[in-house]
Amino acid sequence: MLSPIDLANDGGEAWVWIQIKAEARRDAETEPALASYLDPNLRSATVADLIAARYRDPACVSFSHCLLNYKGFLACQAHRVAHKLWTESRMPLALALQSRISDVFAVDIHPAAEIGKGILFDHATGVVVGETAVIGNNVSILHHVTLGGTGKAGGDRHPKIGDGVLIGAGATILGNVKIGKGAKIGAGSVVLIDVPPKTTVVGNPARLVGGKDQPRRHDEVPGESMDHTSFISEWSDYVI
Repeated sequence: MLSPIDLANDGGEAWVWIQIKAEARRDAETEPALASYLDPNLRSATVADLIAARYRDPACVSFSHCLLNYKGFLACQAHRVAHKLWTESRMPLALALQSRISDVFAVDIHPAAEIGKGILFDHATGVVVGETAVIGNNVSILHHVTLGGTGKAGGDRHPKIGDGVLIGAGATILGNVKIGKGAKIGAGSVVLIDVPPKTTVVGNPARLVGGKDQPRRHDEVPGESMDHTSFISEWSDYVI
C-alpha cells in the first residue's frame, strides 16, 4: 500500500474520495441518524441545487464555492435531512435540527415543509417557510421572503409554490394560496390570493401586472432566468 506522501504525489485524490464514500456508507449502516445523508433522493436534489446556484447566481463562480460557503444552499440541504427525519416520525431530532439551522444560517424552514429540486435560496437571510408550505422544482427565492400562515387558521395553511416561480426579496405570501407555475412575485409584494401561472404580481397588496382581466403573461421561466424587472416598462403605474 502506498504511503500518504506517495498517495498525495501520485494522483491519489480519486482513491481518497472512494474511501470517504465507503467509510460514510459503513457509518450510515451502523448509525441510522447518519443514513439520511446517503439517501439517493437527497443526493440528486443536492446536485440540482448546486447547478441552480452555479448558473442562476452571477456571484457564484464555482460549484465548490457553493458547496462550502453558500448558506442558502447549505440551509436547504440541512432542511432536506430534517424533512426526511420528520417523515420517518423522528420529529424531536428534526425540530432540533431546524433550530440549529435557524441559529447558524438565519433561515427558518419547518421540517414538515416540502421542497422540490433545483432550488436557489439567494442570500437566504430571513427566509421563513411554514409547516404546510410546498415549494416546487426550479424555484428561486431571495432573502427575507416569508411563506407563512394568516395567523387565524390551522391545518393546511401555508402557500403552495409552483415550478419555476421567482420570489423577489422581502416578498410575503400568506395563507393556503397557490402561486402558479412560472409566476413572478415582485420584491416587497404581499400576496394573499392565488396567482395565475406565468404572470407577475407586484405591490402591497399585490396586483397583477396588466390587470386581473388581461394580466400580462410571459413565456420564460423566471425561477431560472432570474429576471426581476422586465415588467417595469409595461407597468403604467410605476413612477419615481
